[in-house]
Amino acid sequence: MKDNPQIIQTPISGNAIESLRVGDMILLSGYIYTGRDAVLPKLKELFETGTLEENGIDLQGSVIFHTAVSPAGVGPTSSNKLEIEGNIPILSKAGVKLHLGKGALKPETVAELNRYGSAYAVIPPVTALLESKTLNRKVVAFPELGMEALHSIEVVEYPVIIAAVNGETIY
Repeated sequence: MKDNPQIIQTPISGNAIESLRVGDMILLSGYIYTGRDAVLPKLKELFETGTLEENGIDLQGSVIFHTAVSPAGVGPTSSNKLEIEGNIPILSKAGVKLHLGKGALKPETVAELNRYGSAYAVIPPVTALLESKTLNRKVVAFPELGMEALHSIEVVEYPVIIAAVNGETIY
């Protein structure tokens, strides 16, 4: 683990991912997407049908935080739920560089992250801290899902810990 956290700005480059090591703490700034069980399969479908762009969604160098957005704030959900982990490889292929959540991922998912030059970071469930580092939020797609819709949130120095990158994992 590095002594001084690296600040990474979105969109994230492939070079930034290559420089990360398991256990690194980074501070994430910029716009990130949010999504969990209900929205990630829909996002995958938009990618597979080639309709991301016409829906105003650009996943190149993006970050997806496995969470819902509510008035109480944001906090990680378990990334190893089938509906979430099952979509991590295809969304990495679509350009997502960093997936944020909590929990261990399967070795096969870690291998797919490596294949697509993506990483996975865990966020301890610290809703109040994360809310204080969230500057703006807006619904991007699927508003009918309420707090589980796809949101874009602007964050400043989000603290995350790299849990899987370059074929390695802390789990």
